[in-house]
Amino acid sequence: MHVLVVGAAGMIGRKLVQRLVGDGKLNGDDIGRLTLADIVPVPVPAGTADVVVVTADLSQGGEAERLIGLRPDIIFHLAAVVSGEAEADFDKGYQINLDGTRCLFEAIRLEGQKEPYCPRVVFCSSLAVFGPPFASPIDDDFLTAPLTSYGTQKAMAELLLSDYSRRGFFDGVGIRLPTICIRPGKPNAAASGFFSNILREPLVGQEAVLPVEEGVRHWFASPRAAISFLIHAAGIDLSGLGARRNLIMPGLSATVADQLAALESVAGAGARRLVRHEPDARIQAIVDGWAFDYAPRLALSLGFRAETTFGEIIAAHIEDELGGNLP
Repeated sequence: MHVLVVGAAGMIGRKLVQRLVGDGKLNGDDIGRLTLADIVPVPVPAGTADVVVVTADLSQGGEAERLIGLRPDIIFHLAAVVSGEAEADFDKGYQINLDGTRCLFEAIRLEGQKEPYCPRVVFCSSLAVFGPPFASPIDDDFLTAPLTSYGTQKAMAELLLSDYSRRGFFDGVGIRLPTICIRPGKPNAAASGFFSNILREPLVGQEAVLPVEEGVRHWFASPRAAISFLIHAAGIDLSGLGARRNLIMPGLSATVADQLAALESVAGAGARRLVRHEPDARIQAIVDGWAFDYAPRLALSLGFRAETTFGEIIAAHIEDELGGNLP
């Protein structure tokens, strides 16, 4: 099996590559070749064989064709400009999130015109495809009407994925990820970054700023769960989905207060006191416009699973990022 990971240098991409390399298999099938692509060089896990690293911007002519000419069997499309950056830089958001995706899908279609070719495409989408007024809960039939450039770009890519799948150019599935928490490493430009910051930093004895009220509720899953979503999506039977190929992923609905209570339970009151409340009206206004109640019945029926408590999410972070122990 040949697996292509587009966006392999990002946080989710790196973790997916680690999982694929560690397992050596994808849903029971041996991975004979792994191609890693991003606009920056992709780090390759030590001791890895049969890996091709490609530096490419899919929105540029010929780049997608170069990758798809390798005819991978499974394609994970993770490349994206995150929400805050897509809103701040209109041109860049559309270039990467929409144009790059269209070029990738078109390259697959054109490759199939040479000789039969129909790979599985797993597209990393977002709950930002939804906009207010929200239902409670939001289910698989809720209207996609985003009110951000990022959400609009993801919704347009979802429509392309469904149409190209309907036409038989590839076998695609879009997974709408919850907010991923706890994100390792440094904060990114996403407006939701503080949800991770208020746990990640205190767990290692550092201060963190909380810009919103503790009553803010959101929809979460861990990086570990996100990787399991991708792996599962690569192997499931999609025939029952018909032309509607984009799924809300399971998650945990929790408040900031729930997060902080779990932090204190795991790391003590001292860790909780490291979180300093500094209200930011801009961030508060953004999160007040986000939904937090979902009913991912279709994904659950297909076997997708996520954490059910914030204690589990924190435990996964400690195991995966801190060697199983707090400093």
